[in-house]
Amino acid sequence: MYERSYEPLLPRREFYRRLARNALLAAGVLLVSLLIGVLGYHHFEHMDWIDAFANASMILSGMGPFGELTTSGGKIFAGIYALFSGVVLLTTIAVFLAPVVHRFMHIFHLEEDDAKPRAEAKPRTEAKPRSKS
Repeated sequence: MYERSYEPLLPRREFYRRLARNALLAAGVLLVSLLIGVLGYHHFEHMDWIDAFANASMILSGMGPFGELTTSGGKIFAGIYALFSGVVLLTTIAVFLAPVVHRFMHIFHLEEDDAKPRAEAKPRTEAKPRSKS
């Protein structure tokens, strides 16, 4: 998917396109996860749609629950959803930042390759002094 270390750096326009694609993927994962939370809170806790949305978004963002849970099914769902949300949050951050991290690593690798020939080059030998005759 990404260019190899020996390939040239991706042009800036293509990099922005890759970054946008990853941002859309991350947003899609977040929206699906939010939908799961809203439906779960609405079903198990019998919350209104707005309260279910607030609870799901607070859990998904890592802030914690918005309201008090009253049913056993709602508490079990909230626990499972909280664990799921932690993984989703970290995953979406990684998906979004992957192109940026890859580009920095690729730039550093290119700079390292440019420096190698200079470091491995043999030192020039000094010319022998000419004898005066």
